[in-house]
Parts: sequence; C-alpha cells; structure tokens
Amino acid sequence: MMDKKEKILAFMREDAYKPLLFGELVTVLDVPKSEIGKFESLLMELEEEGRIFKTQKDRYGVPERMNLICGYLQGNEHGYGFLIPDDENMKDIFIPSGGLNGAMHKDRVIARINKKGIGDKRAEGEIIKIVKRANKTVVGTFESSKYFGFVVPDDPRISGDIFIPKDEINGAKSGQKVVAEIVVWPAKRRNAEGRIVEIIGDKDEPGSDILSIIKAYNLREDFPEEVMREAKSISQTVTEDMIKGRRDLRDLTMVTIDGEDAKDLDDAVSLERLPNGNYRLGVHIADVSYYVKENSPLDIEALKRGTSVYLVDRVIPMLPKELSNGICSLNPKVDRLAFTVMMEIDKSGRVVDHEIFESVINVNERMTYTDVYKILEENDERLIERYKDLCGTFNTMKELALILRKKRMDRGAIDFNFDEAKIILDEKGVPVEVKKYEMTIANNIIEEFMLICNETVAERFFWTNTPFVYRIHEDPDTDKIEAFSEFVHNMGYTLKGINKIHPKALQDVLEKARGTKEETIISTVMLRSLQKARYSHINSGHFGLAAKYYCHFTSPIRRYPDLIIHRIMKEYLKGDLNPAREDLLNSRLPEVAKLCSDRERAAEEAERDTEDLKKVEFMKKHEGEVFEGIISNVTSFGMFVELENTIEGLVRMSSLEDDYYVYNDKTYSLIGERSRKVYRIGDVVNVTLIKADISARKIEFAIVDTGNTENDEKSEEPDWDEDVKPKRKRKKKIMDEAVILHVQGKKKKVKKIEI
Repeated sequence: MMDKKEKILAFMREDAYKPLLFGELVTVLDVPKSEIGKFESLLMELEEEGRIFKTQKDRYGVPERMNLICGYLQGNEHGYGFLIPDDENMKDIFIPSGGLNGAMHKDRVIARINKKGIGDKRAEGEIIKIVKRANKTVVGTFESSKYFGFVVPDDPRISGDIFIPKDEINGAKSGQKVVAEIVVWPAKRRNAEGRIVEIIGDKDEPGSDILSIIKAYNLREDFPEEVMREAKSISQTVTEDMIKGRRDLRDLTMVTIDGEDAKDLDDAVSLERLPNGNYRLGVHIADVSYYVKENSPLDIEALKRGTSVYLVDRVIPMLPKELSNGICSLNPKVDRLAFTVMMEIDKSGRVVDHEIFESVINVNERMTYTDVYKILEENDERLIERYKDLCGTFNTMKELALILRKKRMDRGAIDFNFDEAKIILDEKGVPVEVKKYEMTIANNIIEEFMLICNETVAERFFWTNTPFVYRIHEDPDTDKIEAFSEFVHNMGYTLKGINKIHPKALQDVLEKARGTKEETIISTVMLRSLQKARYSHINSGHFGLAAKYYCHFTSPIRRYPDLIIHRIMKEYLKGDLNPAREDLLNSRLPEVAKLCSDRERAAEEAERDTEDLKKVEFMKKHEGEVFEGIISNVTSFGMFVELENTIEGLVRMSSLEDDYYVYNDKTYSLIGERSRKVYRIGDVVNVTLIKADISARKIEFAIVDTGNTENDEKSEEPDWDEDVKPKRKRKKKIMDEAVILHVQGKKKKVKKIEI
C-alpha cells in the first residue's frame, strides 16, 4: 500500500507532469479495471494527508508544484497565524487573520503563497484548504447571556469564542470550565458553533485548572476497559517459566538511582572494575516488551499515548500502573525481567566490547539522587554507614561518569544546562514553593550511563541494517548559523566552518564565552539556531550530542519508541527477522516515529502549561512586591525577566516611562533614545510584580527605577525559545527583606521568594 502511494507521488513530481483528471490518471498509469476502486481510495487518502491536491477543476497534483504548501497552522492570540511546513527545510509562512479562512490552531492545512519572503521577512500566504481539523473539542470558560452562551478558549492561540445556542448549554453556568464540542466550524467572519459536552467545574475550584489542561490536550487519565482487563491479568511476580533462556544476573550487585517521588523505575545499573583496568558497565532495562505484545490492547493504547506525561501534580502514564509501577518497575529485592546491555569501557571512555541479552535481575537498593549526592559530595556518615557495601561502587560510577562526560565534551557535544523548576504543592494542589531543580553528580552518573547505552545500541543496530527507530537531531539551518556567526563576530568571537558546521565549533564558542558578561546572550542566540530533536526511521545522527548514532532504548515504561525497538532487537537477536517482517516494519515505522514525535511535543506543552499555571498561582499573593531578576528575552514589545526561581514575566515596552525605547534586533536590546540607557539579555534588574493573571497564565512586571541612568557595563545577550533557558553562573545576590528602596516616591520592601 505504501509503495503504491509513493509511486503515485513520484509520478506527479516528475518535471513533465501536468495536473490530470482522474480518468486521465487511470489511463496514463494503466490501472486495471478491477483496481480502479482501490486506486480512487489511494488518491483520497493522499488528498486527506495533504500530499496531493485536487483543484477546483478536479485535477490532481502535488502541492509543491502548484505554489502550495502543506503543513500545520500555529495560531496566535492576536488573530493571525503561521504555517509550519511539512518540509522542515522551509521557513514558516505568515498567515494574516484575513487569510485564515476558518482554519484553527493545529489544523492541518494547505496554503497558497501570496508574497515571497525577502531577506529576514517571512513569506505570506492564505489558507485555501483545511486537510484535517485538530480541535474537535475546545476547553474554556463558559459565559452566558439571555439568549445564548459562548466559550472563551483557554488556549489563546484558538482565536474566536465558540458560540453556544441556548438549547446546547446543557446546564453550564457562567464562570465554569467546560468542554465544548464543535458542531459548525468557523468561516470567514463567523465564529465556530458548538455544544457543551462536559462541565469540569468552577474556574476557581481546586483541581479544575489542571483538569482543564488535561482535557485541552486530549490526555486520558483512565484506560479503556479492555486495556485494564489485560493489565490486571498479568502476573505481578516473575515465575521460573518466565526466566527460561535468560541470563541470570540476580547475584550481580546493581541499583536504581531516581528522584524521591519516582515510581516507574525502568533502569538499573551495575559497575565492576575488570582485571585489565577497564570498566564493565551494565545497564539493565525493564523488559516491557515481554508483557506488552504487539497489537494487543495494551500496545495499541500505548502507541496512541506515545509517552507518559509528567504534569506538576500527577503522572498520566503510557501504561497502566499494574505495569508502570508494578511488574515492569525495577523495584528492589524482587525478581524482574530485564533487557541488558553489558559494555566494557576503557579508561578513555571508549566501548571496546558489548553484549545485549535478555536477563533476570534483582535490584539491591532503590537509591535517590539526593542520597547518592550526599554520599559522594558531602560524605554523609549516616548514609555511608547504611550503604557501606555500595559506596565503593558509587565512587567508581562517579569516576566513569566523569570519563564519559569528558569524552563527550571532547568530541564536541554541546553542553546546555537548563534551569528547571521544582514546584511544591500542598494537599489541595496549591503551590507553596517554587525552586530550581538542582542537577548533581548523581544525576550526571545516570545521564552519562544512559547516553552511552543508547549510543551503543543505536550503532550496533545501524550496522545490522534492520528497521529501527532513531532519536535524531538534525544539523541546524545554514541561514541561522550564518546569522549566529555574524552575531558572535561582532562580540569578538569566531565560529569556524559555518558552511558545514560541527557541534564542536559551537561548543568552542561557549567555552570561550564561559564566565564572561556575554555568556548568556551567546548561549541564547545559539539555542535559537538549533533544530528540535525527533524520532525517525532514518539515522541522520544527533547534532547536539555530536553522536553519529543515537536512539531511545532506556525508558520503555514511559516512551513508545523504546518499546518498539526492544521488540525489533529481540527479533534480530533470535533470528526471527525475515524479509516479510522487515517490509512490514519499514512501512510502519515512519508513521510510528512521527506519531511519537507529535505526542512528545503535546506532552511537553501540557507539562509546560501546568508549570506556568502553578507559577502564576504562586506569584498571585506577591502582587505589588519587588524582586531581583535577570532579563531573559528582549522583543519589540518589551522584555522578559526571570527570577532566581525560574519564574518569568513580561515588562511591557509601554511601562518604560523614563524614556522612549527602540528595539535593536541585532543586539537584542532596548535602547533609550534620550538617555541611551540599554536593557540587554543577561542584565540584572529589580522589578515590581504588577499582575499575576491566572486565567491567562501570564505575569507582568515593571522595572523599578533605582535612579541609575548609566549604562554600567550591561551584559550583552539575546533571545531564546520560551522552553529553553541557559544555566546562569552568577553568584546569588541575597536581598534582605530589610533593604528599602524608593520606588516612584514610595517606600517598598525588596522581598526575595524562598527558593
């Protein structure tokens, strides 16, 4: 089926091809009479996928040869949007509000280019066809009037309220969070029409906020009945029959190292020093594929979900808890089935030999990052005594992790350490503390061990030429790299080899900028030049890791790509991969990789939304107070300031009343026309919290004028994607509550949030 589709596409992409009618295609392609129905179905499928386009005169062609682009619409709260093309080498296309033609955020669409992009200016287009609707339901706040109601979407990127006829309100009341099903799609100058299908609760009711986000992303907390029936039928103990043919590693000392609240423990590690001085590292991964059989209800549901979702107050697992927290979790002192990668690593960090096999294991201890850190870095006597039989192993693990990290850095892996927030909630879901999540040597141990394991597996199976799913990170866009090179050149840095950039060249710039005032701005602009990692059936390497081969093997409890490659690896190792099976996998894996990439993006957005929500809730009680922050982004409409605890808010350009400021997009700065005062990314500023808007999940700050109008060696730095923030290596400036500042003629306390 897939081959036939590709043949049709290849024919339509030929230079000599002109759009043909259905009958003409049948004749030219010599379709047998008995196959005409199937051929028509194939064309319909290709049209629904947006891969071919049927004109108003019923002629078929590929969009790219008709000045048309297929992709996804990314809406904007101001009413316009951007087409994100399927072709990742193409730049986004601006779609003005008048060119949306009823398309909504996330819809799959086809657009016509009306104005070509020139220089930095984007191409402009209009939507001419909606291939697939994304928003069958919308979550928002219901508002009623005398004769009708409407739903204001929670997601500001969905422009236009949803009109609700009086007989479709179904008991909803003003101010309630609801789910509206769309029954009439929007059109030019006409809003969508819908009906209320679920009332989540009052917008201020505890729990309804997170539940609204869960519904908005179509995340399902419960599992279908048939999935639960299968999960409950699985034995929670490992029997002797299960371990036949497996290597018995139950006497091998091994541990899991995870966060305190982790329940799905899918990786254990062991480490021995060999007589020749090398290390024997064992990475033992939960053998989920033993329990989750291909095309079973469990497997079908796991693929739909693609990944577990870690929200601020709960986990929505890919697999039911009977597996994710039960028989598949590598809990201590119980037998578990595993898939083991045993690697011999020399003193330079090179894997000189490895084995991959099914095993049965029994984890000695369930360790936490905190306890391992205290043992290794703080010499905690109580913990050292408690784990005296393991302390030597932990020290060897630290030794090997540092070797592996050095090897990775030496080859040019880009070292971005991002600040992550840890949000503490009370029993009612109210945020009581927001602080930075600290990465320690204990985290680094597991990170390095998983990285080397994933690389080893990917390289092994790349050379077997079997169907596979890789984790790839493609080379950055040349235009973006050239712009970055010009930017750092103006700061006195040289980027080598921009025509065929190597990650080491970027890492070298980062190293030279380390500790300087421009470090943050260079890190930030560099981040903007990189692509996003994704899953693919074709190996094209991982640019950020400077790795030729990489995959996700180590988390099959929470990621579907790991689960599917476990199955493939087992089939290969047992000699069960025949040509027919390979053909089936080759036809299926591209779709699986794309689905998993899409589900990963949705999970990341949902996780970020719940974090943003709780951060705003936390700040609400601090309105009017003053804080120290760092400028994290500068735009034409203002600047974003991030506090020490990762909470970020906007300082609007209009709030800068001491001067008229002009945005300089070359230096990512705001410059006062009269005073020449400059605000750049990385500058430390004091801000007043003006507003914490929970419904919009936004924070607004205003700059506190300390009376200093000089440009005192402002740090020179840029603008990054909202989900990426570089690690800052400045000392904390502790602000005492007793410090008094004069702010616009009033005295205010400068209060630091405890983090």
